[in-house]
Amino acid sequence: MRPALPKVGIDRRRLCFRHIRFRVLTGVSVRDRFTFVWSLGYVWVAMVAFGGILVDSIVIYPNVFHDPPASLEGSMDFFLITGPADLFPPLGAATVIAGAVTLVLVWRTSARLWIGGSLLTLVLGEFLFSMLFFWPRNDIMFEEGIAVHSVEFLRETAAQFQAGHWVRLAMSGVTATLVLIGFLRYHRDRVIAATEQKKLVTA
Repeated sequence: MRPALPKVGIDRRRLCFRHIRFRVLTGVSVRDRFTFVWSLGYVWVAMVAFGGILVDSIVIYPNVFHDPPASLEGSMDFFLITGPADLFPPLGAATVIAGAVTLVLVWRTSARLWIGGSLLTLVLGEFLFSMLFFWPRNDIMFEEGIAVHSVEFLRETAAQFQAGHWVRLAMSGVTATLVLIGFLRYHRDRVIAATEQKKLVTA
């Protein structure tokens, strides 16, 4: 009789057992890891968006609105190549997508209320508010300008824009705070569940 040849290849049952054992001992699944990474990405994007609006408030807008309409025309020359309008629309869309996916991923956890709240303030307090309040005033100040409107009207519009901007900044801060709290709540529940599972295995 010929001697038995050694088995070559992957032992799928052993790999499957190792995967199950790893999941039981650590309490971590592929979905858990993906949810953690994606949720952390949502935190990062929301913080970047809030930081961008904060920089606008401190650095950009004082130069844009210090003497309208002359300062408005000067800012148009300064932002000739790129400006805030090139950054915030795609960043806002990315934040909404990240928030929606995060809400689906954490729906069965206690973090869903915080993530859902962050998505609500993001869509209503920032996106819709920007679309209804800021976009028409942007057209008035930067597209139509002095050729269409009086100096006094442009100054009033600039004052309204600045007042509304503080509301937008506050809503962005609320969004970022809710995202962070939701992520910490999800991570806490994740750690507690993994710890309890380890206790059951080692008991």
